[in-house]
Amino acid sequence: MARNHDDLRRRRPHRQPKPRFLIVCEGTVTEPRYFRDVRHAERSLIDLQIEPGGTPRTLVERAVERKREADGKARKLKDDNQKYEEVWCVFDIDEHPLIPEAKDQARANGIELAISNPCFELWALLHFQDQRAHIERGKAQHLCRSHMHNYEKDLDYETLRPKYSNALRRAEDLEKWHDSRGTVGANPSTTVYRLVERIKVQASSN
Repeated sequence: MARNHDDLRRRRPHRQPKPRFLIVCEGTVTEPRYFRDVRHAERSLIDLQIEPGGTPRTLVERAVERKREADGKARKLKDDNQKYEEVWCVFDIDEHPLIPEAKDQARANGIELAISNPCFELWALLHFQDQRAHIERGKAQHLCRSHMHNYEKDLDYETLRPKYSNALRRAEDLEKWHDSRGTVGANPSTTVYRLVERIKVQASSN
């Protein structure tokens, strides 16, 4: 029996499209580099896009706009792969205004938040020690330097990676502690671990 054309043609292996993640973050150096390092080290399968720079309110507004643009393109092309599977905003509390408004807008538009109080460096610090007392940005950065000799506004994921489980436990314990006291989101606290976990769960099994 003659084989049809499809049988004879060499077919390319079919690959599932990579899930698309968008991270809109306050920092322009530390945070973008850290999340790219996480993706690379964990061999995550996500298509990661990062847009840095802005205040919490402007970050959320930009995230909402990018999400709408992607949804519109998906409808136009009839291709759901154009959509973002997850959209995150990453920012610090510091003394930013309009934090409640930013949170409300994010919640209303399906934008996830990874917030640190007072700063992103708290997440790094939790890899090395517990932190329940109130802490200022400068002190958190100073302690990071004492734990990481190569730290200078750059969080090396490979240095932090062996202690990741400790940081995850401490961040979750902090969140539960604040919840029990009715002080959710107060200093010190961070939900950066939620985003890191989402990146890690998409890791390659190869």
